[in-house]
Amino acid sequence: MTKDADPAVDQHVGNRVRMGRKMLGQKALAEALDLTFQQVQKYENGKNRISASRLQHISQILKVPAAFFFEGAPGGADAAPATPAYVNQFCASSDGLALAKALMRIDDMKLRRLLVQAH
Repeated sequence: MTKDADPAVDQHVGNRVRMGRKMLGQKALAEALDLTFQQVQKYENGKNRISASRLQHISQILKVPAAFFFEGAPGGADAAPATPAYVNQFCASSDGLALAKALMRIDDMKLRRLLVQAH
């Protein structure tokens, strides 16, 4: 890894990939990329860096702009007002994703706000 490389950015991008993968399903992203699930996990953990062309392909599969993977990344232009890392990590977890999906199924916006405020 070069001096310029920041493993925190790779981990951040990996967390964003994990969020998208969990929305698609356990193996759907790996199959769409023609990779093993373990290879996708290495991307998600930041152990293997994702090339620009691979990231573009992932963004097409997940139907998100490529910039999605860098929103709130450490050291980025938007790093100051970014979502705290623990929020991104929670949203990328199974529990976080399940909670977000459950909240989105509630059509009544007032009820959603009441649930969030009841913390």
